[in-house]
Amino acid sequence: MEKIKVLTYGVGVVGGMIARCLLEKEGVEIVGAVDVDKKKIGKDLGDVLTLGKKLGVKITNDIKAAVSEAKPDVAVHATSSYLKDTYPQIASILKHGINVVSTCEELSYPYFSEPELSTQLNALALKHDATVLGTGINPGYLMDTLVITLTAPCQSIDKIEATRQMNAATRRLPFQKKIGAGLSVTEFRQQIDEKHITGHVGLEQSISMVADALAWKLDLTVVEPVEPVVAKKAVRSNDIKVDAGKVAGLKQKAMGVIKGEEVIVLDFRAYIGADEEFDLVTIKGVPEIRQKISPCVHGDLATVAVIVNSIPKVINAPAGLVTMKDLPVPSAAVQDMRKYLKRY
Repeated sequence: MEKIKVLTYGVGVVGGMIARCLLEKEGVEIVGAVDVDKKKIGKDLGDVLTLGKKLGVKITNDIKAAVSEAKPDVAVHATSSYLKDTYPQIASILKHGINVVSTCEELSYPYFSEPELSTQLNALALKHDATVLGTGINPGYLMDTLVITLTAPCQSIDKIEATRQMNAATRRLPFQKKIGAGLSVTEFRQQIDEKHITGHVGLEQSISMVADALAWKLDLTVVEPVEPVVAKKAVRSNDIKVDAGKVAGLKQKAMGVIKGEEVIVLDFRAYIGADEEFDLVTIKGVPEIRQKISPCVHGDLATVAVIVNSIPKVINAPAGLVTMKDLPVPSAAVQDMRKYLKRY
């Protein structure tokens, strides 16, 4: 049996973690690597990943060159959160008839924010007999796919609430900076205005995916402004000290509304010093369901896993633009990945 051939597009922090995970899997082979960073182009992927060995895969910025000989089955794409930025990259992959699994948050349910690009992407995927999926841990799983799955035993549903609370001290430094840890409230709001801090990308997409799965027609989707979480006492991570009165992180809510009633509420909180980490889904209906994961699922590790585990699902799926709700129940691919393919 031939191994599943994978192209990595984007070898940054997350893309690098995905590549390392793939190298540990049976039945998978990385056959190409693409990145726009001039410092990485021409280097062996093994050197960029600091593996201490060569992989025989040179990083290029030319997608055509990357696929000309390797002919990958699927590309793992990890560059940006926004579909407008990633569309040209993803399109360049699809034009070669290669399936795509992307970390792009907006791609998890792109019909909400980018309906025209979604239509174009679906048409392109169909034309070249390829499948494209945007996924990750959040969006992609915790506040949408998991929520949808938990609704299965319900006879009726009145309201869905999902909360994710993270102690950012346990996360990598770039994430802590991304949520504004250590800033004054004034500095935080300035960085919001300058779009250096964007809040959580994907709340609207998660709400839309859940509503679509339940055949709910929302009248309105509201995403509240990002708000700072101000430390009441000094807290710190390994890298950042947050004095009392300074920003420890952020919080943000989003709601799906029908007839003036909030029927889907997503509550995201990430800050240094959170007294508890958890993922909580509450479904108010018949029967009522309350599912709590404590501590919360580790974002980086789980994002890598969801991307990698989705590879056989995407290869097996029909051509076109798909979301997690369109695929079979998600599961880990812990054995030889070829065993999860229909063709074997």
